[in-house]
Amino acid sequence: MTNKNQTIVIEFVFTGFPHLREGGLLFFLLLLIYLFIIVGNLMVFFAVKLDSRLHSPMYFFISVLSFLEIWYTTTTIPKMLTNLVSEQKTISLAGCLLQMYFFHSLGITEVCLLTTMAMDRYLAICNPLRYATIMTPQLYTQLTLGCCFCGFFTPLPEIAWIATLPFCGPNQIQNIFCDFDPILNLACMDTGTIILIKIVDIVHAVEIITAVMLVALAYVQIIAVILRIRSAQGRRKAFSTCASHLAIFLIFFGSVALMYLRFSAKYSFFWDTAISLMFAVLSPFFNPIIYSLRNKEIKEAIKKHMCQSTVFTHHIKQDKKNTS
Repeated sequence: MTNKNQTIVIEFVFTGFPHLREGGLLFFLLLLIYLFIIVGNLMVFFAVKLDSRLHSPMYFFISVLSFLEIWYTTTTIPKMLTNLVSEQKTISLAGCLLQMYFFHSLGITEVCLLTTMAMDRYLAICNPLRYATIMTPQLYTQLTLGCCFCGFFTPLPEIAWIATLPFCGPNQIQNIFCDFDPILNLACMDTGTIILIKIVDIVHAVEIITAVMLVALAYVQIIAVILRIRSAQGRRKAFSTCASHLAIFLIFFGSVALMYLRFSAKYSFFWDTAISLMFAVLSPFFNPIIYSLRNKEIKEAIKKHMCQSTVFTHHIKQDKKNTS
């Protein structure tokens, strides 16, 4: 499509994927990881919803995080899988904008939710007598909705502005999915001098640093309280309830900080890809492992409902045999 001898780009090409013959092993590995993320997070989500013993604020937030992880990975991994086995590794401009919007909106929602989870653990451990009266179902539902509103509203102005930029070539994205910097580098104008980009970068930095500071302050207080617990069993139980959340927080925020707090620093394509894979794939991959393997209550709930489903399936098969 041309206009005044200038080509208007309507689709982009991903250059970060190997050729078809070389991508077969990566395809099956990524497919297995994606299926594990979906199944693992669904198991955690339904275990919390179906088991009345897990109807508490902490497990409610865990179930919401698992639900978000499913959609967070679905915004990027299916397209990655398609690109690994396709000769045409392309995405339309509209598809790229949608991928960026949902990837960042779900990611920011997770940032807010992980920060809220740290505040929840702070109240539970540092103010146990007032916890039940403060963290009511109404409050933790409102907090979750607030996280969603913040996540889905924050990237909207930037995505809307990028949609107005002219793209006239080249159209090769130096990444494995659509993201702000690789797309802005393809615009037919000098985006480095635009004040809006600098303001957005500052907003993103403030969001990440604020979340990290709040979580760090919460855990300093939590650890101080835990160390004052006299019984070793009490200390272990208190640490175990926080260790899972802290592990997920460090994996997710560590990679996000490396990617979005770089400011003027430039990484090689290899390190850009590795960091992108860390927060787009590995963090959601570890979420069900950490929460299901380290949490006794969730493990028991999963086993219980799996056994119930097995017994139910067995009864259905027996009924079919009897009727036939």
